[in-house]
Amino acid sequence: MRSASPVSVSLVAVATALFATQVSRATPPLVAQDAVPTFAKDVAPILYRNCVSCHRPGGLGPFSLLDYDSVRANVEDVASAVADGYMPPWHADGPRDVFSNDRRLTELEKSVIARWAKGGARPGNLKQLPPRPSFATGWELGSPDAVVEMAESFTVPASGTVDYQYFEIPTGFTEDKWVTAIEFMPGAREVVHHVLVYAKVPAPSAPAVNTAGAASSGAAPARPAGAPAARPRPLFENKAEYETPPDPPRQPGDKHPPPRQLGQLIGGTAPGTNTMYMPEGTAIRLRAGTVITFQMHYTAHGHEMSDRTKIGFRFAKTPPREEMRMSAFINGQFTLPAGAKDVPVRTELEPTDTVQIHGLLPHTHLRGTRWKYELRMPDGSTRPVLDIPRYDFNWQTYYFFKEPLTIPPGAKLVSTAWYDNSASNKHNPDATKDVRWGDQTWEEMQYTAFLYTVPSRRSR
Repeated sequence: MRSASPVSVSLVAVATALFATQVSRATPPLVAQDAVPTFAKDVAPILYRNCVSCHRPGGLGPFSLLDYDSVRANVEDVASAVADGYMPPWHADGPRDVFSNDRRLTELEKSVIARWAKGGARPGNLKQLPPRPSFATGWELGSPDAVVEMAESFTVPASGTVDYQYFEIPTGFTEDKWVTAIEFMPGAREVVHHVLVYAKVPAPSAPAVNTAGAASSGAAPARPAGAPAARPRPLFENKAEYETPPDPPRQPGDKHPPPRQLGQLIGGTAPGTNTMYMPEGTAIRLRAGTVITFQMHYTAHGHEMSDRTKIGFRFAKTPPREEMRMSAFINGQFTLPAGAKDVPVRTELEPTDTVQIHGLLPHTHLRGTRWKYELRMPDGSTRPVLDIPRYDFNWQTYYFFKEPLTIPPGAKLVSTAWYDNSASNKHNPDATKDVRWGDQTWEEMQYTAFLYTVPSRRSR
């Protein structure tokens, strides 16, 4: 997931919060079409609901939208981005009532901002501004219940390729924790391309067990305390035709190679995502003794920089109704021919038990242009799930369903991504070469992260 150009990197720096802040979308004040809107009465409520989680001091946006003077100074950029649909970023088509984090402004909201800008960007009575959102701690979450930080800084060189770096951090949790939100705070955002976070619990030492009695009686020896139980059938079957190629060997002396076991994926951030909120009634379990692993993908940015990323957790006070899990399904066996345009790459998710999908995060690199997801039922019927006709590498979004998508055994969630490896793609690093799966942004991926629950495995 590496950015291949300064343009891409600069866009990452203004990415909006993810993986999708869930905000209420109350209807803004109605402004008569012949009246000129004001900032205090008409525009500020729209910006506070939709924009300031990123556009605030210390946020991801390049300027703040919390106060009139700052908005007035950038009024042309604001009006243009809203009119073009570039801001707030949302690339899916379809009805507005499907996704809980739909960031699209209504036509009325767009009209209010356009008429305000055209009418001289009047302040109005600033004493009548709505309550201003507070970000006093620097965290969008507010003060996190726990913060996990890299134990040491990592120096990103000015140029060259940086292999994925891995940092293991013990949490010290003495009891299980239920995560309702995760926020990522890079130490040097310019060079942090993506972060994936994994959780694992070190295996306990198995105590000695006296099995003499069992042996003499002919009974099977008891399973030692602490030993893992027989593994159940996998929930998602891995298919050889979609497997990714093996990772290249690390060089001697690599300081932060991948650990033997990563554990369970629990979250991530990429261009356009920053904070993950679990749907109501769900949470991700972090067991007592959990060790967190950061997978860090750094992008050289023209000058040496030091990073020490941290993540903040918000916990539920009581166990949730359902345990949320995170995983991904991919196709790592594809080739994009040199110069080819509109190349489809398909993969599918086929569970062995009923699962409910709560959110999807599609991910390609610089050649990805669009995505489509369809649900194919056991009876052969097909229905659309998610259509993204304008995929943008710099604005990657987690699409959260208002109502979870239920996939029964025998059904398949089919994803298709399209790629442009031709010279007409202005973001294409090199249209003369075939392209395959790879970690770096000048290579490609077909990758979908997803959040899911299993109704038959309710939280215990």
